[in-house]
Amino acid sequence: MRLIIEILLMGLAVFIGAKLVPGVTVDGYGSAIIAAVLIALANATIGFILRLLTFPVNFLTLGLMSFIITVLMILLVDSMMTSFNTTGFFAAAFLAIVVALIKAVFGAIAGEKE
Repeated sequence: MRLIIEILLMGLAVFIGAKLVPGVTVDGYGSAIIAAVLIALANATIGFILRLLTFPVNFLTLGLMSFIITVLMILLVDSMMTSFNTTGFFAAAFLAIVVALIKAVFGAIAGEKE
């Protein structure tokens, strides 16, 4: 049940982020949920491997490389979906920041329990 709620909230965060960030479009809430799931899967698989390979650089840049990998995963999902589009790297980077902030607000409101 918690996984379904997390997916729906991530979809809502992507949907709101697409409305707030210029250069990012999503065709609807359903497409936002699919994009959110694909971004999460890309981060969990390809992103994890890239983070392992770039660990020294990530350590030296204080996590900046991890953020860049997340942006690249958003761009990968953009290339896979026709109903989710970004205009480029900076729009995807801004979307990553906005989605992270929205998820933090959702977490604070829900009072995340471990």
